Amino acid sequence: MTFKTPVTLCTLASSLLGFCSTGFAYQLESVATGLSVPWSIEFVNNHTALVSQRNGAIVELDVHSGKFTPLFKPTDVYAKGQGGLLDLAFHPQNKSRLFITYSQRSHLGATTTLAKATYTQGKISNFSPLFTSSSYSDTSRHFGSRIVFDDNNMLYFSIGDRGIRDNGQDLSTHAGSILRINIDGSTPTDNPFIKNNNALAEIWSYGHRNPQGLTFDHHSQQLWAIEHGPRGGDEINLIVKGHNYGWAETSHGKEYWGPIKVGDSEYKKGVTAPQLVYTPSIAPSSLILYRGNRYPALNGKLLAGALKLTHINVVGFNNGQLVEEQRLFEDLNERIRDIQISPDDYLYITTDSGKVMRLLP
Repeated sequence: MTFKTPVTLCTLASSLLGFCSTGFAYQLESVATGLSVPWSIEFVNNHTALVSQRNGAIVELDVHSGKFTPLFKPTDVYAKGQGGLLDLAFHPQNKSRLFITYSQRSHLGATTTLAKATYTQGKISNFSPLFTSSSYSDTSRHFGSRIVFDDNNMLYFSIGDRGIRDNGQDLSTHAGSILRINIDGSTPTDNPFIKNNNALAEIWSYGHRNPQGLTFDHHSQQLWAIEHGPRGGDEINLIVKGHNYGWAETSHGKEYWGPIKVGDSEYKKGVTAPQLVYTPSIAPSSLILYRGNRYPALNGKLLAGALKLTHINVVGFNNGQLVEEQRLFEDLNERIRDIQISPDDYLYITTDSGKVMRLLP
């Protein structure tokens, strides 16, 4: 089955194919159905992927047949609200080393935890927490949490403010931050707050509300994040070592209960401004920077999944500034949870309704 996306300013012949952009048309092909909020898809090779389901289970998916096989389910996953089994990421040079973020339950409440595991021959073993954050809360909101690696194999992962606004400016908690650690769980000696006794050493940047998209561009050596604002004010941020991104002192959004802006202002001295703001919100869920040959019109662009407005958001660069260019598959009516690139350069998406789909050029 294929799904078409609406077009504007295209010829009739082009619009029959789907989305029209500089001569290219795209369709979505169904790969698998029946999953339970597939939060992350991570590829083993061209035909096999691992998928995390928010209910706490990891499955292995054959992307050619659509068959998925249950592999593993941790026993301490807090699968409530926005919590559950979250992101998956393989070590960049070793597909047997798997990293997993999830909301972990404990007597202190729930927190975002990074775990490690071994994946070999269709089995997951040696699962154990590698780093447990201090973002404990009795709320079921704003866990983050995406994983990326830079060229030095440093691991970054994001944590939301856990529904407590003051956490964004509090360096004594991991909540509301993007963390940077070594792959053995230790803290890099060049982290920005390593010598600050009033801050947690793992924090790389802070002042975040709920960054659910994170991508490292190996071409430009830049780290990008996309995060949920309140009512309006979703942000794409260029993440820089030690910078404060403002939440909740600055925001472009409004209170849920009325037409009153959140925070003191939209901009403030000492706060790094977002590169792009979405008002109204699109409810971003994931972020990648696509660099490949299969979709030439998307090469070098940021792609974000949208939950509330159910589309793929395409963002380009114009003289160093981010510009929203297109919204793909708005008629799909699916909350897009993750976007990932396979080893053979296909774009895949997952949806909250339990689907995995492949983008056809």
